[in-house]
Order: sequence, then C-alpha cells, then structure tokens
Amino acid sequence: MKTYKFLISGGGTGGHIFPAIAIANSLKKRFENSQIEFVGANDRMEMEKVPAAGYKIHGLTITGFQRSFSVKNLFFPFKVVKSIIDCYFILKKFMPDIVIGTGGFASGPLLKVATWLNIPTLIQEQNSFAGVTNKILGNKVSSICIGFEKAKVYFPQSKTIFTGNPVRQKIINLPDREIAFETLNLDKALKTILIIGGSLGAKSINEAVENSLSKFNDSKIQLIWQTGKNYETSSSPKYGVKLKFIENMEYAYSASDLIISRAGAIAISELCLVGKPTILVPSPNVAEDHQTKNAKALTEKNAAILVNDNEIIVNIFYKSIELLNDEIQKSLLSSNIKKMGMPEATENIVNEIEKLLKN
Repeated sequence: MKTYKFLISGGGTGGHIFPAIAIANSLKKRFENSQIEFVGANDRMEMEKVPAAGYKIHGLTITGFQRSFSVKNLFFPFKVVKSIIDCYFILKKFMPDIVIGTGGFASGPLLKVATWLNIPTLIQEQNSFAGVTNKILGNKVSSICIGFEKAKVYFPQSKTIFTGNPVRQKIINLPDREIAFETLNLDKALKTILIIGGSLGAKSINEAVENSLSKFNDSKIQLIWQTGKNYETSSSPKYGVKLKFIENMEYAYSASDLIISRAGAIAISELCLVGKPTILVPSPNVAEDHQTKNAKALTEKNAAILVNDNEIIVNIFYKSIELLNDEIQKSLLSSNIKKMGMPEATENIVNEIEKLLKN
C-alpha cells in the first residue's frame, strides 16, 4: 500500500480539535502506513490535545482578529504574514498529499498556502452557518465537507458534500451505564444532569449553576458539571462531581438523564448520537450567532429545547426539573434527536479524502 502524508489543521476549541483528531485516527486506520502531522496555533488547546493523541504538531504565532477595538489588532497583519511564511516552509518540508482543515486560527493560512502550491485541500465546516474563513477558502479548496445540510448555500455546489460532523469513536459506542456510574463515583439512584459549557467554559451557565446549587442539592439532583478550563467556581454540588474538563466524556454522557449544553456544532453532533433529552444554551459570543442557528436546526424538529443565554440564570433549575419530570417530553426529545445522528460521518469524510487522493 502506498504511503500517504496528511497535514491537518484544527484548533482553538475542542469543537475544532476533536473532529481533526477523529479524522486523523480514521485515516491512520484506513491507510496504515500513512504519516500524519498537524498545524495549530501556539498557546492554544491543540498544542496539548494533539500530542496527547499521539500526533506531531507545528505551532504558528497566529491569533484571532478582535471584533471590538483592541491594540492586539495592530499586530494581527504581521502575525498573518509570519504564519503564511511558516506554513510555506512546513508544506515544502513535509510535502503532504493532501491538507485538511477543520477550523481554528491556523487553518486559514495553512489552507491558503496549500492552494497556492496546488496541493489537494479539503475543509470540514461544522456549523449550519459557515465561518468567514471557510467561505473565503471555499472557492479555492478541492472539496468541502459540511456538517449541516443548511451550510450548502455558502459553498460551490459542485464540490460540497453533506457528510455530517466527525465525532470521537467512544461517543458512537457509549459504555454501559452501570460502569459509567462506577467510573465517575456517582449514585445510580439519583437523577443525573450533565452540564457542559464547552471545553473552555461558559460564564453564564457556570453562574446559573452556582446560583441554583442549593435548589439542586435540596432536590437531590446529581450533577456532572464541567466548568471549562477558563473558569473557577467556588462551590461544588452536594451530589455529583465538578470538573474543569471531562477527559472521558463518554462516561458522563452514559450516566446522564438530561444534558444542558452550549450549541457548538460538534457538541450537537455528539448529542444527536447520545440521544438524551437536551437543553441547548447557544453562546451569544460567537461569530454570526452560529450557535443559535445550530440549535434551531434541532428545535425546529422538536429534538431539543432552546433557552437563551440571558435567560439561563433564572431558568436553569426550573427548566431542568420540568423536563426531568416529564416522561413523555423526554421520550419525544430523545427519539427525535437520535434520528439526526450520523455515526458514519467520519468515514464519509475519509471517503472524500480518498477520492481526492485517487484523482
């Protein structure tokens, strides 16, 4: 079998990193002798998670453009130019057969330089509303894989395919619930809510949980609370666990009766496979309000409940209790969200990569 070289870029948050790693793992499985390396942004989450997954990563001195006035924006053009130069030398040295981007600061310059060098390129757009960088790259790259059908309108139809979003294999095959309770040291007799505000954390959700802890405690509701890496909270639930980051999310998914989550594209893709009743709280702090658009893709099909960010502090406890006690609603939401799951998404993307290799 021919040895292929794959260069992948995806980072900033778990929503870009975990899809990239999922694609890499699937490529390694299909092309056993392949060489896979990553490109990320220095000081971002990928510089830790990618090596932990067993892959080499090159770091760029790239940051995002601040949408409000900031002195940091004065340095942005210089960082872009330096990153483009660094990408050129990384590509010339590694000589990949294909370059894959799943989003994040480093994806833009890497994919741009790859198109200049006529290297086959593929981008994976996770959101229903495409990001600015991917929309710019869409006209130049070889292939575009989208996670939501609604994203088709932002790209050339001839090279866009609806594949679904890649998720970790462990999410597709969840562990036994009894084992999940034992692993997390939880009480299986209590109703359990999983609260996740993304890998970096969500201030509004954390404050809402903290303000309602006494109510959850009095009701003997067990919480699996991921605060995120960027947030410190002074209180902990009486029943359950509080963690900055849940390394083995599959156990948390398996143990939960109800999930409260941000509406990032990969979070939603995982939740569709998990099939638990879900309350989505879209972040208002993302470009183009794409989390609200992601959430509505589910709520329009009665597959989740949407609570606005500015309402979560008042509503988190009451909405949770109302849903936990409504067996008919829970069953309906669970059934509908499962219908939207795409467990074959990663393989669909690797199939598209293989087509590019053959061409």
